[in-house]
Amino acid sequence: MSEEQKLMIKRDGYPSPGEIVIGTVTRVLDFGAFVSLDEYEDKEGMVHISEVAPGWVKDIRDYVKKGQKVVCKVLSVNPKRGHIDLSIKDVTERQKKEKWQQWKSELRAFKWLEIAGEKVGLSHEELVKVGKKLIKEYDTIYEAFEEAAFEGYEVLVPIVGEELAKAIAEIARENVKPPRVKVRGYFELKSLAPDGIERIKKALMEAYKAAKGGVKITVEYIGAPKYRIVVEAEDYKVAEKTLKDAVNKVLKTIKKLGGYGNFVREAA
Repeated sequence: MSEEQKLMIKRDGYPSPGEIVIGTVTRVLDFGAFVSLDEYEDKEGMVHISEVAPGWVKDIRDYVKKGQKVVCKVLSVNPKRGHIDLSIKDVTERQKKEKWQQWKSELRAFKWLEIAGEKVGLSHEELVKVGKKLIKEYDTIYEAFEEAAFEGYEVLVPIVGEELAKAIAEIARENVKPPRVKVRGYFELKSLAPDGIERIKKALMEAYKAAKGGVKITVEYIGAPKYRIVVEAEDYKVAEKTLKDAVNKVLKTIKKLGGYGNFVREAA
């Protein structure tokens, strides 16, 4: 497929005030920049010069250029007049990072849907219609693939039909990784023995024995007497159980080796 024919599923309607969106700068004027919204069908918003960056902006062209991809916050929407007011400066670094990650995942999902469509012989136009149905149901195409990966193709059958649902699920199982969670805390370990450091290390090594079935454990030195432990797993229940097991092993061992210690839980 050529660049123009690549599958892009765009939303109908308008974004909501407060929504974080991705767009492409189409025009830069002295008073502001016009941004085509990548996720919405034929929608363009405007970033006033006062909304480009914090503080006074002398020349808007120092901050935005034609063709640049930008993450914006929707300030207001007037469907009757077709106006969408946007802000770049109101987007936090965390929101920007999350939006970029979401958009990258969505672009991958477009490609996967394209591959699934080719497998079952759907045209570009038919795939666009299917994509819009999926977005209406799941908010993003990527979330539809996640659902198929974790719940099975059956959940998509009422929306896209059995043949395409099976093709989507097959691709989803190969490409969608289950989300992982982390729990953490730190030990305060002490030993007054001449080889106290070695005894503490031996106790900490016991933590790794709690890792099973794809669970990842890391232990790092913070600064005497503190040592952080991070447990990464597919769900909180497994992560919490593993952390508890690891903590028990470490504290039991340090006590057995003549030292003492305690554990403090940190927010994830």
